[in-house]
Amino acid sequence: MIPAIALPKKESPLLFEGLTWREFKAVEQLLDRPGYRLSFLDGVLEIRRMPGEPHETVKERIGALLELFLLVAGFDFTPTGSMTLESEGGAVKREADKSYKLAPGRRLPDLAIEVVFSSGGINKLEVYKRLKIPEVWFWEDGVLEVYHLRGEGDALYYEKISSSEEVKGIDLDLLLSCINMVNHVDAIKTFQQGFQK
Repeated sequence: MIPAIALPKKESPLLFEGLTWREFKAVEQLLDRPGYRLSFLDGVLEIRRMPGEPHETVKERIGALLELFLLVAGFDFTPTGSMTLESEGGAVKREADKSYKLAPGRRLPDLAIEVVFSSGGINKLEVYKRLKIPEVWFWEDGVLEVYHLRGEGDALYYEKISSSEEVKGIDLDLLLSCINMVNHVDAIKTFQQGFQK
């Protein structure tokens, strides 16, 4: 059995309700300090401390594996990292842990990735739905869940799916087993060997 990443205790964010978009933007300016990440949905401000090493290790591992696959599979992609995604009309603001434009000319990312080491907080899928991000991946407690945006207009919703529709051909089971490995280099080598077979 391959040793897996150790999971730290989950931390809850601070939530402040009843803010207007304008009040949120004012608070955001006041709290523009290193070490904190702010999100907003429907008048609720969420304040989280910046993640520690376990979170960053998983986030960077997912990025390294995904980018290797995208490169080999011939995607003309652009990593957009934790770019700020916001909509005043949608009353939302979020920074994904990782995000990607999977073809040239995209205004917003096609894929957002969340690495979850905390509990509670705003509904991230609702935020991404309002931003119309086509696919969202959540890694939490060693499990990877993939959601794809469906519907039109006001009837948008995310459906949980078993294979990515944006990153066609990626073996999510292989990806997950490599994400959860302890050694980064071994994870990349195992992943590369697995999809080159």
